[in-house]
Amino acid sequence: MRNNKPNTIENFYKRQINYRTKRRKIQMLESYGTLSETINGLNKDGYTLDFNVNKNCVICNHQNISLSPEDFEIDKVYRFEGETNPDDQAILYAISSTKFNVKGVLVNGYGISSDEKSNALIAKLKTHVDSFPHHESVKNVDVQVRLNEATELRPEGDRILDAPFVEMDINKFIDQIKNETTWGTADHNSITIFKSNNTAIVLIGMHSKAELKKHKVYKDIYVQVLEGKIDFCTEQHSVSLQKGQMIALKAGIEHSVQALDESFFLLTVSVSGNS
Repeated sequence: MRNNKPNTIENFYKRQINYRTKRRKIQMLESYGTLSETINGLNKDGYTLDFNVNKNCVICNHQNISLSPEDFEIDKVYRFEGETNPDDQAILYAISSTKFNVKGVLVNGYGISSDEKSNALIAKLKTHVDSFPHHESVKNVDVQVRLNEATELRPEGDRILDAPFVEMDINKFIDQIKNETTWGTADHNSITIFKSNNTAIVLIGMHSKAELKKHKVYKDIYVQVLEGKIDFCTEQHSVSLQKGQMIALKAGIEHSVQALDESFFLLTVSVSGNS
C-alpha cells in the first residue's frame, strides 16, 4: 500500500532515523537511560563514590577524599536535558583516580561559573562536556538528527530537536502548550523546540499575572515576545516587552519575568562559550 504521508523535511528525517533504531538501542545500553538509572549503572561498574565540586577540587565527604584537577581522570560524560526548562539540565561525570585508587560519579549543572570554581577545575570539566554525546533518549544518541525524549506528558518522543534543517511551527507549538494539562493546572508551560550542542530554543507560555521569580542562567539568553506583554526585570533595568520586541542578557545576571497579559515568548540560550 502506498505511503500517503506528506514528503516534508520532518518526515524525511524520521524515515532516515527508523533504520538505525536497533543500533541506537544497543548504544543506549552504555548510557543506562535516565540520570538516576545511569548513576546506578555506573555504581555497578565500580563508580561507587559520590563526588561534589568544591572551590578548586572535587570531594567525597563520606571518604574524606579531595581530588585536585591533576589527581583524577574523566572516564565518561553524560549530558541530560530538561524537556521544558533549559535550567533543568545536568552533566554526569564518571571519574577515577589511580593515585587514590578510587572511582565515583560527579553530577553538576551547566552553570559552572568562574566566580564560583577555580579555572583549572572548570577547564577540566568543560573540556570533556563537548567531546561526549548527549543522552536525551534512545532516539537522539545520533548527533546529526536528535529527537525529543518521550515523557509521560509528551509520550510521542518523535519531535526533531536538532538536524541539518529543522522546521518549527510556532503556532502549532502554542496550541500544544494550551491543550496540555499543565496549562490548566500551572501558571505557565513550556516546550523545547530546538536543541543543538550550541543553542537551545524554548517556547514559554505564561498566564496573565504569572511570574518567573528571580533566577540566574549561566549562559547568554535572548527573549523574544510572540504574543501578549511581559515585564522583564534585572537589578538595574526593567522593561516591558510586547509582540515584536526582544532583549539580550549576558550570562549570570539575576532576572525575573512577569506576564502582564497571557503571553508567549521564545527563550534562546547560548549553551557554549564562556558562560
